[in-house]
Amino acid sequence: MKADVILARKYREHLLNDAYRPVYHFAIPDDLGFPGDANGAFYADGVYHLMYLYKNSETDAFHWGHLSSLDLVHWRHHPDALTDFEGDRGCFSGGGFVDDDGTAYLTFWKFPATNKTKDRGGIAIAYSKPPYDIWERMENIAIESAPDMWGITDVKINGERVHVGSADPSNIWKANGKYYIQTGNKPVLDRFGRGEKAEAKYQGDWTDLFQSDDLKNWEYVGRFYDNPQMGVDDYPDETEDDMCPSFLPLYDAEENGKPTGKYLQIFISHNKGCQYYIGELDGEHFIPEQHGRMSWKDCAYFAPEALVDDKNRQIVWAWLRDNLSNDFKRFGWSGAFGLPRNVWYEEGELKQAPVSEIDALQYGHIAYASTDGDTVKVADGTACRIKGEWSGNEKAGVTVRISEDGREYTEIYYSPEEKKLIMDTTHSGSEGWRVREEAPFELRDGEKLALDILIDKSVIEVYANKRQAICRRVYPTDPKNSTGVKLIGKAPEKMDTYKMFPANPY
Repeated sequence: MKADVILARKYREHLLNDAYRPVYHFAIPDDLGFPGDANGAFYADGVYHLMYLYKNSETDAFHWGHLSSLDLVHWRHHPDALTDFEGDRGCFSGGGFVDDDGTAYLTFWKFPATNKTKDRGGIAIAYSKPPYDIWERMENIAIESAPDMWGITDVKINGERVHVGSADPSNIWKANGKYYIQTGNKPVLDRFGRGEKAEAKYQGDWTDLFQSDDLKNWEYVGRFYDNPQMGVDDYPDETEDDMCPSFLPLYDAEENGKPTGKYLQIFISHNKGCQYYIGELDGEHFIPEQHGRMSWKDCAYFAPEALVDDKNRQIVWAWLRDNLSNDFKRFGWSGAFGLPRNVWYEEGELKQAPVSEIDALQYGHIAYASTDGDTVKVADGTACRIKGEWSGNEKAGVTVRISEDGREYTEIYYSPEEKKLIMDTTHSGSEGWRVREEAPFELRDGEKLALDILIDKSVIEVYANKRQAICRRVYPTDPKNSTGVKLIGKAPEKMDTYKMFPANPY
């Protein structure tokens, strides 16, 4: 036991000294966070619960770690909610739901049983009562995969055999006394929707809808939505799947808003990352009206998970997939999330901002002065917050994580000519996904540019006017000394910088 205590202490100290490990963005506490999807989020009795997918080195199976928090900043660790089951490989992603009696349910994509005569894998459900430390599985699998087609279920519609998804379930929702759940489509797309002879009905993004009266027996309803403009403008094309879906109502204000009648279908395509539809629910069919993305260049912002709290806030987490491929072997940890992101629907568009609770971590304030020139003073350029405001529709922003020799840096700015918010990481270091990510964004007439930039070791997250956001990871070669910050373009009317106090235990 003494040796275990010493080893645990040394491990914590090792992580605390890691210059890439975030200090206030959630980082998976131990083991291999790959895949590191956020999962199973729910809110109950004033407490936020969040699960995270990771690979357990002891069982070589995929588990769901479990966290809870009162403030969305500091998290308590619970026993794993889902583990391997009777020798299987565990499970992949899914959602969370709290019923009227306070029972919480987790939906998840289960691996096939070791003895396939018991089950072939598919969609399974676990449940728990407060304080949600012990999770039990439903006796029967909810939606079983077809033989030799894990993630695919066959149903008959008008006598015709149709392939539907039994992968990556959404959260459960309740309407008119019935329970509903979506299933992701990537296994069906991969097997039946690709290639020259693929049927059009199996191509692109879509999900399948199932309903139940008792959460035990589930029946197929049909396709949940149809892509209204496949491949047109920035809508998903025939190569993009819909996995890790979350379906929740949108409200009309950042906090304590009223229902808009609109819903957010947020999901990933594995080749192009996180994106969303906004639309209305017509009975048992979702009608998308608007589409947007949260990842444009690659799939760095990935695997979203969301909940709604008692302030009518829809809060989203995402796995930051642009980690180094061998990070666990090199550094002893792997996996980080974006900040809890508050999303709401106002003025006909999706608004986005970090939850206000993050403000409590700010300290060490420094105000920018016109005499500072293009240098922005920050107390700690490795973990800080920069909030700036500019008038006029001109190029403006900051360069951050500048190395001592000036050769490495990350640029963040608004380009009025391109009508884009840009984060350029092509010179951020010798490793990582070095790209120029460009998100569509345009100032309105007379609108000031307001940038909120949060730097956290290897994570940089930027919000523009609460109307657009980019989040990526960067890996400076000399991270502890890559701390410089300078202006891009014109000087701001106002700029404030803060140190950010660590919230992660280690």
